[in-house]
Amino acid sequence: MVTFIIALILLVVGFFTYGVLVEKIFGVEPDRQTPALSKTDGVDYVPMAPWRIFLVQFLNIAGLGPIFGAIMGIFYGPAAFFWIVFGTIFAGGVHDYMSGMLSIRMGGESLPEIVGSQLGKSTKIFLRVLSLVLLILLTTTFLSGPATLLQGLAPLATFNYGISSMPIAWVLIIFGYYALATVLPVDKLIGRFYPIFGGILLFMGLGIMFVMLWRHSAEMPEVFDGLHNRHTNGLPLFPMMFVSIACGAISGFHGTQSPIMARCVTNERQGRWIFYGAMVAEGILALIWAAAAGTFFADPEKGLYGIDGLQAFAAAHPGENIAALVVDRVSRSWLGAIGGILAIIGVIAAPITSGDTALRSARLIVADYLGMDQKPSRKRLLIALPLFFCVFGMIFVDFNVVWRYFAWTNQTLAVFTLWTGTVWLYRHEAKIHDNPYRFGYLIALIPALFMTMVCSSYILIAPEGFHFAWHWVCYLLAGIVTLGCLVGFRVWARKVKSER
Repeated sequence: MVTFIIALILLVVGFFTYGVLVEKIFGVEPDRQTPALSKTDGVDYVPMAPWRIFLVQFLNIAGLGPIFGAIMGIFYGPAAFFWIVFGTIFAGGVHDYMSGMLSIRMGGESLPEIVGSQLGKSTKIFLRVLSLVLLILLTTTFLSGPATLLQGLAPLATFNYGISSMPIAWVLIIFGYYALATVLPVDKLIGRFYPIFGGILLFMGLGIMFVMLWRHSAEMPEVFDGLHNRHTNGLPLFPMMFVSIACGAISGFHGTQSPIMARCVTNERQGRWIFYGAMVAEGILALIWAAAAGTFFADPEKGLYGIDGLQAFAAAHPGENIAALVVDRVSRSWLGAIGGILAIIGVIAAPITSGDTALRSARLIVADYLGMDQKPSRKRLLIALPLFFCVFGMIFVDFNVVWRYFAWTNQTLAVFTLWTGTVWLYRHEAKIHDNPYRFGYLIALIPALFMTMVCSSYILIAPEGFHFAWHWVCYLLAGIVTLGCLVGFRVWARKVKSER
């Protein structure tokens, strides 16, 4: 319990201290007109109340990541708590704030356009492709995951293929909803109902936390139990845990979502609460579910440590979606029949309401590239239909395979966003005389270097990557890549400095 309480306090304190520092370094301009006011079109650029935008942003980025990812991350042991806390404060919060605020400053541009403006045209083209791949993978995972949970609540028709089966009826129902949310104006479904679902998700997370602290505090994982790797898959804690826990610490997907809400913000002062604040709220949710998964399967009478019990549970259910099973068991057991169903509905709402905004973001990325006006509904459909076909074709691929490729693609996208923030901050600070935050770009540079190391080593070590057995060689190569990025940045920075 001690570890959990301290981690929770650090997340809250981080928002009111480091979050304020990030805001000051960026340099908000309250009098600057935002795109929501200068480009109002009733479809994507729609002014909204700050509290509503916060709940929508939280639900957009929450998805399966802070729940499923945190559950899969705690398999590696209590070290997961460190990554959730410090990743959220120093990496994820900065990433989300920069992507949202840069979109506001650039007229509501989508992420590839933002990255391209700082890192060049070729990077912009690459990011367009990478972003679309990520969003299609994510929509696929956020389609099959909630469909599986709904099938457990209300069984409907299934489709069998090979040795697998799919709850096809629920898949089609959710997919139909995705289609509507992708093309309708942002305030019709997203702005109207998402704050309700966001509130439910937060409320149910707090319910799980209350029961855990009240009844099971003695079984909760503690960092002084050891930070060594507890996973039985034979893969190293670094970088595997740092990719498994994505949305609960830092996620490139968030950078594709922030521009959606950036088009609804009416004052730059709202940015810290909406973008950095939603990331902290997600970190708290990830902290709760990581602790719950690491606590629920403990058996003090048998001397069974919670994470060891979780490992045994996973071994007894090979080939199944372990995270979804954990959510079901924890919710039903700790919150009772009604509370459990409500909690599962909250968990279901999160991925569904991230899947549809992922498709919406994909539509906006394509529209920005083509320069196509999105006010006419037929033009929105023209872009959306090919995306629908891509997602529907991907649902027949094994969930676990899709999730692994999504995870790496997701964190790689975060790397580009952090480097974009680094370059923008350096350029921005160079224009300010007597700047008290002369080295403010370090808030983005340090996490950019760390995540470069994570993603480079992951693709070399992971089974879905090159799967090299000599991990020290992978770390050496990843270190060379990271050092090369730092040297490249320093060379560019000196050139910029000499041109002042």
